[in-house]
Amino acid sequence: MKIVFLGAGAWGTALAFSASRHPSGHAVELWARDASQVAAMQQPADDGQRYNARYLPGMALPGALTVRHMTPDALADLSHGCAQADLCVVATPTAALRATLHTLADIQIPVAWLCKGFEAATGEANGLMPHEVQAQVAPHMMAGALSGPSFAQEVATGQPTALVAASGHASVRDALVQAFHSPTLRVYANDDLIGVEVGGAVKNVLAVATGLCDGLQLGLNARAALVTRGLAEMTRLGLALGARPDTFMGLSGLGDLVLTATGDLSRNRRVGQLLATGQSLDEAVASLGHVAEGVYSARTVLRRAQALGVDMPIVTAVVALLDGLTTPQQAVAALMGREARIEAVRAA
Repeated sequence: MKIVFLGAGAWGTALAFSASRHPSGHAVELWARDASQVAAMQQPADDGQRYNARYLPGMALPGALTVRHMTPDALADLSHGCAQADLCVVATPTAALRATLHTLADIQIPVAWLCKGFEAATGEANGLMPHEVQAQVAPHMMAGALSGPSFAQEVATGQPTALVAASGHASVRDALVQAFHSPTLRVYANDDLIGVEVGGAVKNVLAVATGLCDGLQLGLNARAALVTRGLAEMTRLGLALGARPDTFMGLSGLGDLVLTATGDLSRNRRVGQLLATGQSLDEAVASLGHVAEGVYSARTVLRRAQALGVDMPIVTAVVALLDGLTTPQQAVAALMGREARIEAVRAA
C-alpha cells in the first residue's frame, strides 16, 4: 500500500512512523512545505540516522520513510502525485485544510485528515468542521477523519494506541484500517463522522479548562467535575449537529477528552496551566512551539453552540478567559456560582 502524508508536524510524522513500520510493508512518503525542515530530515545526522528534530526530537525516522519537499510547483502537481497512492493523509492544521482539499479535489483515492478543530468563523458565517469544509471545496471526494486519544510521541515509539477511522464511505474506513491497524495501533471503524469531529474539536477546548484547574491547584475533585460536565457539553453540541450519542462514550469522545484533559503531553492543557500562572495568551502559545487547536477553535465552538441554542458554560468560560474578559479565578467562580441543575446531558 502506498500512503502519502501531507504535513510533517508531530502527529503526521508519528503516524508516518507507524505506517512505515507496518507488517504489510507500506511505501510511505512524508511531504513538508518548509525547505529547511525537509533538508534536515533528509540529511543523516552524525549517528547516520535522520530526524524530524523540530517536532519529534531524538526519534530516528524509519529507513523506509521517504521525505519530500512540497514546493509551490509540487503543490500544483500534488493531486497527480497523490493519485498514484492508495491513501492520502492530510496532516495539516485545521486552518490549512481548505486550501489542501481544494488542491486535491479531483483525486479518486481515499483521503483522511488528522486535524481536530473548527475553522475560524468569518463575518456572518459560522466556522465549519472539517467534513463541512470538504463538502464545500471537494464534494465528490471519498474522505473522512482519523481521530482518537493519541499523543504523537507515544505513537512514534510504538506504545499501544487505539484510534477511530470515521467516514461515511466504507472504502475510506477500510483504507485507514489497512494502513494503520497493527500490533501496536488498533483502528476502529465508525460511520459517525460528525460525532468523531465534534469530540475531537471540543475536547481541546475543555482541556484548556482542566489545565486551568490544575494550574490553580483546585484538586482532583474539580478536575473530575470539569471532565464529566465537559463531556455533557460536548454531547449536547454533537446531538444538535446530528451526531449519535454513543459516539461520545467511545474513543473519540470520552477517550480523547480524558487523555487531553489529564495528560502531561497535552498542549491544550498546558495552555490552561500557563494562563493560571499569569502568563498572557500570546506568551502561553508562543512557549509551546506547536499548534494548540483548542485556542483557535474555542470561539467557533461557542458560536456554533449559541446558534443552535446549546448551553456550554465551560466553553463560555474558556472563551472569556482567552479573550481577556475574565481572570482565571473569576472564570472558576463563575462556573461554581451557577444555580443548581439536574444532572443530565440535555440539561443546561
